[in-house]
Amino acid sequence: MKFALSYPTPFNGTDPDRLVSFARHAEQCGFEALYVQDHIVLYPGANYGAGELPPTLPYFDPLDCLSFVVAATQRLLLGTGVLLLPYRHPVVLAKRLATIDTLSEGRMRLLTVGLGALPGEAQAMGVDFRTRGRRADEAIDVLRLLWSGGPDGVDHHGEFFAFDKLCSYPKPFGTTDLPIHVGGSSRAAARRAGLRGDGYFAGGILDEDERDLQIDLARKAAVEAGRDPAALEYTRWESAELTVERAGRLAEHGVTRIVVNVTAATADEQHDQMSALAERFGLPTDIRPV
Repeated sequence: MKFALSYPTPFNGTDPDRLVSFARHAEQCGFEALYVQDHIVLYPGANYGAGELPPTLPYFDPLDCLSFVVAATQRLLLGTGVLLLPYRHPVVLAKRLATIDTLSEGRMRLLTVGLGALPGEAQAMGVDFRTRGRRADEAIDVLRLLWSGGPDGVDHHGEFFAFDKLCSYPKPFGTTDLPIHVGGSSRAAARRAGLRGDGYFAGGILDEDERDLQIDLARKAAVEAGRDPAALEYTRWESAELTVERAGRLAEHGVTRIVVNVTAATADEQHDQMSALAERFGLPTDIRPV
C-alpha cells in the first residue's frame, strides 16, 4: 500500500510558506506524493452534489502549484486529484506536463484527470457540458500521441481536436509517456480508466459493493482493450483518522494507494496529523532533510 497526501489549498489559503512547509514535512514523513485539487473558476451557487462551494475558495492552478512544490522538495511525487481535463487543450497540456516532469526529473507521475461537475465552469471555458466525457477521452489519446511522436510529427483528426505533423518536445523525463489516472465516482469513469488509464482514483460517496463493481468494471475494460488489468492502480480517499485495520480492509478490496485528506485547522496540527499517520503505518523516514 502506498500513502499520499492531499494539500487542502482552498482551506489553507494562498500562503506560499505554508505550502512549502506542508510539502517538506510530507516528504520527510515518508509520504509518496502530494496531490492538489482543481477548479478553474467558481461562481455563486456552484454545487457539485455534495454541497455548495463558496465562490471565494482560492484554488491554485494545480500544475503551477506543483511546479512550485518541485523547487522546495527532492523526491515527492506530484499528483492532481483531479485535473479537469475537458477544460484544457491537450496540445498545451502535453507541453506543460512534460516540462514539469523533465524539470523535476520524473516526478509528474500521478496525474489524475476527471470531467468536472459544475456546468457553469464548462460554460465559462466554452465547453458543452454534455460532451466533456468524449472530449476527455480524445484528450487522453492526444496527450499520449504527442508524447510518443518523433521528429516527423504526428497527425490527429478527431471530434474536438485536429492537427497534422505536430512535434511536441521535450518528452517526459526518460520516457515517451506519462501515467494518466482517471478519477470519478461513476461506472463510466471506471470504464474510462480501464480503457485509457493507468489507474482509477475512485471518489464520491458509494458503498463498497458499488466500488467493487466499478474497479471490476475497470479491469474488464482493460482486458477488452488488450491491456494488463493487473497493472491498473486503484486509489481511494481517506481521512487523517485512517486506522491500520481500515487500510487492511481497503487492501482486501484491491486498493493500492490511499490519499489522505489532512483537515486540521492550523499548520502545526496538520503536521502533527502527518507525523502520526507516518508513525502509524511505518512510512520510511530515512530521507535526507531538505
